[in-house]
Amino acid sequence: MAKIDAFFKLMNDQGASDLHLVSGQPPAIRLRGDMERIKYKVLDNDDLKAMLYEIAPEDKVKVFEETGDVDFGYEIPGLARYRANFFMQKYGCAAVFREIPSTILTAEQLGLPAVVPRFASLPRGLVLVTGPTGSGKSTTLAAIIDVANKERKDHILTIEDPIEFVHTSQNCIVNHREVGTHTKTFSAALKGALREDPDIILVGEMRDLETISLAIEAASTGHLVFGTLHTTSAAKTVDRIIEVFPTSAQAQIRSTLADGIRGIMAQNLFKRVDKKGRCCALEILVATPAVRNLIRENKTFQIGSMMQTGKKFGMQLLDDAIMELLEKRWISAEDAYMKSNEKSRFRPLLKKPPTDFTDA
Repeated sequence: MAKIDAFFKLMNDQGASDLHLVSGQPPAIRLRGDMERIKYKVLDNDDLKAMLYEIAPEDKVKVFEETGDVDFGYEIPGLARYRANFFMQKYGCAAVFREIPSTILTAEQLGLPAVVPRFASLPRGLVLVTGPTGSGKSTTLAAIIDVANKERKDHILTIEDPIEFVHTSQNCIVNHREVGTHTKTFSAALKGALREDPDIILVGEMRDLETISLAIEAASTGHLVFGTLHTTSAAKTVDRIIEVFPTSAQAQIRSTLADGIRGIMAQNLFKRVDKKGRCCALEILVATPAVRNLIRENKTFQIGSMMQTGKKFGMQLLDDAIMELLEKRWISAEDAYMKSNEKSRFRPLLKKPPTDFTDA
């Protein structure tokens, strides 16, 4: 048993999402969204480095020594998997570990709207899950992939950095590829994927122009592609994708994206006030012909209005989902205000509205 495993056991027992180990500071965990110190000595750089190197593969240690940061996956059988990031900072080395539960929760267990698992049955197209870091994007995608794995008879290929949720092949054949271990880059893996007879491709992160371009191409050539982006709304997701491309190519990519897009989910996590735990608010865009036409004609500013009138298709705005959680008294008005898109809607609900000079 590695020395660091005791921290992972504590983290798991407490229900924490992240473990932070930093030279010159005591360890800390993120518990229900907040950082909490662990009662332990201040970590010395040499001791921490020895602790970290005990669990890191040799090739990852070499990358870390050369570049100052590295990502990889670490697993404790019977406990959980962890997404690890080592990095150098002013006082020495540091590391952050995100726990990835060994059990994949279903859409029902997560309380996701009924339309979300239906994305798993699409024959082709691009489906995106967006939101800030730590908003549960991977968990939502894992639930959707789990539905496909149980209900379809296809080949599912995941490309991640590092591998997070591990799906055991059921009705589908599932292959997991890790960037840096099984392939050099997301784009290289996507190029190879088109020759590997996949029906469903999961791209862990659409980081650059080439990866985004290849994902859209795969969706347009008969594959069902799932991916993630760091955006806060469906309309902004469309804009972000198009803005990645050179101005001269934007009209063409707008048309290609309009043809391929099938759905966008923008989500955020909230600390529950009625009991321990967290809950998720989702904005859901279903790419109906009318929505795709707005994208094609560069009228993304009208997508919000289209979502308000598209509830029969399962569409909802993020602020409507947040308001629903607030009315159930699951979350605080302060949290709702901080994470909403249209803050003026939630400001009257606050006892002491904060002064935000950026709203002026």
